[in-house]
Amino acid sequence: MERAPTPPDLPMDSHQIARYLEDTNSQFKPWLLVQLRLAKLKEQRDRLDPADYALALADVHQDLMNLGEWWVGREGEAFGTGPSEPPIQRDF
Repeated sequence: MERAPTPPDLPMDSHQIARYLEDTNSQFKPWLLVQLRLAKLKEQRDRLDPADYALALADVHQDLMNLGEWWVGREGEAFGTGPSEPPIQRDF
């Protein structure tokens, strides 16, 4: 079984993250796209008005919160820990 490429040393800039997403065919994994957006925002921070930066950061944060518990049932894929275990039943 062929292993997926490992990411470069952390932290990665937006170009490294984009290359990793392409190399691993992960461009459609929303939790990784949030990482890309955060990296791009960090790179632009010095050129943005503080209010614009705060609005952009709040937008990324809201998108992250909208993902919810995206990892449940996908732990292996998301965290690289091997095959996912069945989701834990929770009583709320």
